[in-house]
Amino acid sequence: MEIHVLSGGIQATEDELIVVNLFEGVRTPGGATGAVDKALGGGIGEAIAAGDFCGKKGEVALFYPRGAIPARRVLVIGLGPQDGFSLDAVRWAAAAAARKARELGVASFSSIVHGSGAGGFGLETAAQAVVEGTILGLYRYQELKNKSPDRPDPERFTLVQFDPAKVPEVEAGAQAGQIAAEAACLARDLVNRPANYATPTDLAELALKIASEFDTMRCQVLSEQDTAELQMGSFLGVAQGSDEPAVFIILEHNPGREDLDTIVLVGKGITFDTGGISLKPVENMDRMRGDMGGGAAVLAAMSAIGQIDLPLHVVGLVPATENMPSARAYKPGDVLTAMNGKTIEVISTDAEGRLILADALVYAARFEPKAVVDLATLTGACVIALGRGVAAGAFATDDPLLCRMQAASQLAGERIWPLPLFDDYLSKLESLTADLTNSGGRYGGVGTSAAFLKEFAGDYPWLHLDIAGMSFEERPDTPSRPAYLQKGGTGFGVRLLVQFLRDWVAAPADG
Repeated sequence: MEIHVLSGGIQATEDELIVVNLFEGVRTPGGATGAVDKALGGGIGEAIAAGDFCGKKGEVALFYPRGAIPARRVLVIGLGPQDGFSLDAVRWAAAAAARKARELGVASFSSIVHGSGAGGFGLETAAQAVVEGTILGLYRYQELKNKSPDRPDPERFTLVQFDPAKVPEVEAGAQAGQIAAEAACLARDLVNRPANYATPTDLAELALKIASEFDTMRCQVLSEQDTAELQMGSFLGVAQGSDEPAVFIILEHNPGREDLDTIVLVGKGITFDTGGISLKPVENMDRMRGDMGGGAAVLAAMSAIGQIDLPLHVVGLVPATENMPSARAYKPGDVLTAMNGKTIEVISTDAEGRLILADALVYAARFEPKAVVDLATLTGACVIALGRGVAAGAFATDDPLLCRMQAASQLAGERIWPLPLFDDYLSKLESLTADLTNSGGRYGGVGTSAAFLKEFAGDYPWLHLDIAGMSFEERPDTPSRPAYLQKGGTGFGVRLLVQFLRDWVAAPADG
């Protein structure tokens, strides 16, 4: 989709559709909506007075100007209550408007910047949220379908800003929103792709493609032989059951720049998870193609980072493999040796994500990072604790790092919730035959998984995000589901990571 910014009044904009807004409970439209209402002879006000439009979040009302203004249609989108209004409500409104535009079959539409003015947000911030909501709201996974959708997506979207002096702010926000949202859509594609179209080799080829698009990017793909030489026995233990070759992807932005802060992003890349010998139930096993949601988020975020050209040394690590049952597969009771020499008794082969992340976290230390952040669809226990589609669980060894990620979460609208790293959890991982087990049992599973990973995180500040409840949207299309989400992959974590890194540039860590 083409994104443009135009200076002028929305009521004077010539387009197939223009979009204005209204807060819930407002009886007399003001601002741009008031200007359009006046041009329409009070038509919007009449709809409000009649109770036909209340401004509820995501509610829409369509008007036909009949020549009163240049636009062919006017869409009023509800923003919900002004009290507690958030950037996520801006994304929600923009997505609802975009989906209505597609339903109407328009090729082009224009909108004011929802959230600025009475919304209380700066123009750049609000414009970014509007563009993000628009692109995310129109997302559909169509790669493997022969039949085209009945209604194609709009081809052009324009943000209209009345004050020409403020157009550069809107343009900056629109560009940032487009980069972040399109990267999130890439991650959605990867999670939605069948496992035979998103093998570890496919992920490696994508990483190489991303690197080739930027002069600042370098990619190295380690083979199973390479990882064996590095003594990544934990990673290789999971990989040995699959006929698909495992890879360890290293994607670097600004490699060799010792003058820049180094941040390492680690993403779990299990491209299909059967549970291994500890086989999963057949129900919904097809969804296990999305067990690489963390890896997808890291690859997509690296693509966005390359486009923004952040002045940071960012390293993306994605250990990628399938977890399969076979005659060669690792078994419950086996002992694996990780890259740092720690031995791990395998209690469950379905607790494989932490095993591949263990070696990646050890490897991350060689970059001497200011911070390491890992993302993983790690535990069903986190979904039980926090719910599906509510928040990701966050564990951190460094309070300032956690605070940074929480601040980024507020802006990105991708919620996280801090959970404890109590030493008690580690006692649940005691093993008769090894240094620790890979599973602490049913109770406290989200905590024991994080405690396990901590044993492989170096002296660097470390943050673990368990995104198991956030990477795949299951809810039906109802008013309670944000309009920017559809069933399938959500791309969770991409916008969060990009915002986190942009904020780091604005306020680097001390020392």
